[in-house]
Amino acid sequence: MGKMAGARQYSSSSMNPSTRITRSPLLLLIISLTCFFLLIYTFAPSSPTKHISLHNFKSNQPNLNPNVHYSFVDSLELFLKKSGAPGSRRLPDDTVSDPAIEDQQQVRELDDLIWRTETARVYDDEHDLFFNSPVRVYVYEMPAKFTYDMLWLFQNTYKETSNLTSNGSPVHRLIEQHSVDYWLWADLIAPESERLIKSVVRVHRQEDADLFYVPFFTTISFFLLEKQQCKALYREALKWVTDQPAWKRSEGRDHIFPIHHPWSFKSVRKFVKNAIWLLPDMDSTGNWYKPGQVSLEKDLILPYVPNLDLCDAKCLSESASRRTTLLYFRGRLKRNAGGKIRSKLGAELGNADDVIIEEGSAGEAGKIAAQTGMRKSVFCLSPAGDTPSSARLFDAIVSGCIPVIVSDELELPFEGILDYRKIALFVSSSDAVQPGWLLAYLRSIKPTQIREMQDNLAKYVLHFLYSHPAQPLGPEDLVWRMMKGKLINIKLHTRRSQRVVKESRNICTCDCKRPNTTFPLDP
Repeated sequence: MGKMAGARQYSSSSMNPSTRITRSPLLLLIISLTCFFLLIYTFAPSSPTKHISLHNFKSNQPNLNPNVHYSFVDSLELFLKKSGAPGSRRLPDDTVSDPAIEDQQQVRELDDLIWRTETARVYDDEHDLFFNSPVRVYVYEMPAKFTYDMLWLFQNTYKETSNLTSNGSPVHRLIEQHSVDYWLWADLIAPESERLIKSVVRVHRQEDADLFYVPFFTTISFFLLEKQQCKALYREALKWVTDQPAWKRSEGRDHIFPIHHPWSFKSVRKFVKNAIWLLPDMDSTGNWYKPGQVSLEKDLILPYVPNLDLCDAKCLSESASRRTTLLYFRGRLKRNAGGKIRSKLGAELGNADDVIIEEGSAGEAGKIAAQTGMRKSVFCLSPAGDTPSSARLFDAIVSGCIPVIVSDELELPFEGILDYRKIALFVSSSDAVQPGWLLAYLRSIKPTQIREMQDNLAKYVLHFLYSHPAQPLGPEDLVWRMMKGKLINIKLHTRRSQRVVKESRNICTCDCKRPNTTFPLDP
């Protein structure tokens, strides 16, 4: 030990002078070269479409469990095999199957029970206060013609890809885009031992409920039933729900309706305008929703189900060097209402070298083309369509392509939780159509900001992936986190409606509210 210690002492302190002199210049040379290359890397100019570091994508990507279904078709097939048999439909609850329309006694009794339950939660149970507990949701046990029969109708017909809308969109693809009603219901009615999200709990007594979920598949019925048959089913569903004592108690203010396609449930919407609607956006032009029907105060915006496959961590890493297109858009350039901006943008941007603006439609070939294009692009144009929103925004997010949103009246999902400025650029329509403005703006974005937004896209993507079983921080989870923030206001309006006299003019409505408009910050 002593000899070895002596050797180490000699090598560290007794080196002869000539050795120190010969090694010092070499060390200085290495340090100088290292600093030189670091300076070049730091200050060298860089195009926004090149040298994009994706170092954080892998750690930020959601862990896609092979036992979790992200495909609507795959998940539905398994769900119907497990839960769609007649003997498995009935779950224990106290849904009133044949309510007495004129009997107000049930309404009064339920109201008293709910008051007792809420009072106990506020005063008696300090470990389960109303403000800290999960949202308690009562799921109506509706007749199968509103629920399982609709799912079977889709399951038995979805392979008929020739079934198109009047503008050429595949019907079953549209149903998948708006299938939020399936994902939420499948999670709510799953056995509690199999559920992963804790922001919501299903209750089987109406007196325990904060909210009431109406599991009627409005989009499937709209697209797959004949027009008159669909309207008749809408009227039946409306009567069934509005006859329930819980509906009468609150006039529907604590009831949730999935009305995610803007055409669905249209013929009877005016009768459920007090209810909470699950929507894709809030068009204030009057083309889709009448004044007083929708508002951010009561309703909730939910994301479309993306059309494209997720570009996972491996895909994002591999696509980084291939993102040579500055701006990409594929879709229909001629749309109605706010979507008229598309043709103007196409004319303005179509001739740029590093921009791709192409006419295209949905379908398998369109999906492949869009997926390839988005994965080769840094920015993806997301203009308004017939409505302020479109699935294209969420296609861009799952593709790792930074959305450039040109839609002045767009409302976004879960914006009380998510800050979209971290993953998207917002451009006013008036600026976007100015000659040369948009491309100059995009080319002025610094590479460091692009890298940061791409990293944030990788973090945010899990919030837009519907799945079964529903995952923590997925869209199903965020629905109930947002609903939690609405509960106090829902109860406020319910109680006001119960005590304000009919002749009073002091009844709150949404009719006089200003349109929802996005004002972008100056870049």
